[in-house]
Amino acid sequence: MAYVRSADGVRIHYRVTGRPGGPPILFIQGLGVDKHGWDLQRLATAPWYQAVALDNRGAGRSDKPHGTYTLEQMADDAINVLDDAGVETAHIVGASMGGAISQIIALKYPERMRSLTLACTAGRNHPWRKELLTSWRDTALELGIGAMGKDAARWMIGPRSFRRLLPAMGWLGPLALGRPSHAFAAQCDAIMNVDETLATEVAKITVPTLVVVGNQDILTPRGDSEELAERIPTAELTVISGAAHGLMIEHASTFNRVLLDFLGRAERAHQRSLAEVASPDAAAAS
Repeated sequence: MAYVRSADGVRIHYRVTGRPGGPPILFIQGLGVDKHGWDLQRLATAPWYQAVALDNRGAGRSDKPHGTYTLEQMADDAINVLDDAGVETAHIVGASMGGAISQIIALKYPERMRSLTLACTAGRNHPWRKELLTSWRDTALELGIGAMGKDAARWMIGPRSFRRLLPAMGWLGPLALGRPSHAFAAQCDAIMNVDETLATEVAKITVPTLVVVGNQDILTPRGDSEELAERIPTAELTVISGAAHGLMIEHASTFNRVLLDFLGRAERAHQRSLAEVASPDAAAAS
């Protein structure tokens, strides 16, 4: 386990697992979730890839300062993690809030990207989603995280999986007991205050991009992912049938298969690009 301090002094926790020297993947989770939200993906990618998973500020073992958080700060935190881990470029995989953070990374630090995977996320906030996040934030501050209980979980898990996965969501999701309300509220505000120009700026993203959504996701519905896939010129869209917002847990085997297929193609494209830069004449001849 390792820590790095961001420019404002906030200590960010991360862990490196998987194949030493393998192509790096940076995993970024969503609202209230720490690096353990990616445990099934880190296990699945371990034979081929080196996984770097961080706790966003306000979650897990990272600092949880009082005050304002921004998604751009969290994007900078993620780059600081890559720097500390000695990773020059990585495949960036972000879910939900982590997907918004990943979009910011792709725009602000394109030179650090090998590919981009956006899972159960969006490029902008609809009024109804802002109202929902406001209610979650207010409930957390007034009554505590536990008061959100099953109501928040129902936005994360499909109805068929609700009873089976509810215990796991208790420590993986935004209803996690024992986590400080002020940090959760600050993350909610960071999502709601994201620069709305992000929705159009994503057209500048040039790395291979995978957009993944479950067809039962009611928090970031399929339409959000379709919009992202339409606006990002290099994007491909995959819809996982029967999956809701927590698709990387609820439908891990399908999600992992889709992710590994995409990462394999993206890494081969990255290696070809490196070869062309190293030997343009040979590349042209071939």
